[in-house]
Amino acid sequence: MRITVPATSANVGPGFDSVGIAVSKYLIIEVLEPRASWLIDHDLGEEIPTNEENLLLKTALQLAPDLPPHHLKMISEVPLARGLGSSSSVIVAGIELANQLGNLSLSDHDKLEIATKIEGHPDNVAPAIFGNLVVASYVDQQTNHLVLPFPECALVAFVPNYELKTSDSRNVLPKEWTYKEAVAASAIANVAIAALAKGDLRTAGQAIESDRFHERYRQQLVAEFPEVKEVAHQHEAYATYLSGAGPTIMTLLPVDHAEAFAKDLESKGLNGQVFVLSVDTRGVSVKD
Repeated sequence: MRITVPATSANVGPGFDSVGIAVSKYLIIEVLEPRASWLIDHDLGEEIPTNEENLLLKTALQLAPDLPPHHLKMISEVPLARGLGSSSSVIVAGIELANQLGNLSLSDHDKLEIATKIEGHPDNVAPAIFGNLVVASYVDQQTNHLVLPFPECALVAFVPNYELKTSDSRNVLPKEWTYKEAVAASAIANVAIAALAKGDLRTAGQAIESDRFHERYRQQLVAEFPEVKEVAHQHEAYATYLSGAGPTIMTLLPVDHAEAFAKDLESKGLNGQVFVLSVDTRGVSVKD
């Protein structure tokens, strides 16, 4: 059996902790033969456990403690601590592993509720489950979500060669706001979501780049952001934003501009890698 989970790009500007897109990088879990104890083969480094201490199995065994142990293979294209939902993809894979091996018959909404409680917010786990663009909330232990098609465009990710932990990225955010600031930030977010739902990427892009919730505080942690955004505008990009908590910088632009922008960005010699991506429309999937 093979479980495949897409990477995700969360927040999308002002959609803080509530909006995410599934993108075309993947975590793959291959379920191999049964064995006396769990074993995960991977090439992700010595710091990633190969036994029950791995987040994949912690999640699965939390749901179904009596799962029969198997030999697993973990293959990940999702860079760790870069703002592309690496931990969320593992959590979603762990839920699906328990669902399949434990015959739990979980609905997609069940999976979302479980994943959100583990992760603390739905912006990454929701698109990893459903694919596409997902707008979701988690308030008073209640989860709501809406899945939308994402407007046609290319996504180009600049992934820095350094990690930025979510905890560090959250520490630069203000602890409280004035009512006036909250209303202004909410209005911008409303326009961004409405424009995405309508397929108006120009209006959406303006709102995405006008975020007040987090980007103006976090951009100082990602030195490459101003240059990437400047180059993106030269290629008529719709928007450039920090993916999740960063440091990945995501740019939305017309499909026929993507390759030229990616080549231009690579020529700048910045400390990172450039990937041309697309929106994943499947979410988590299982193949026997």
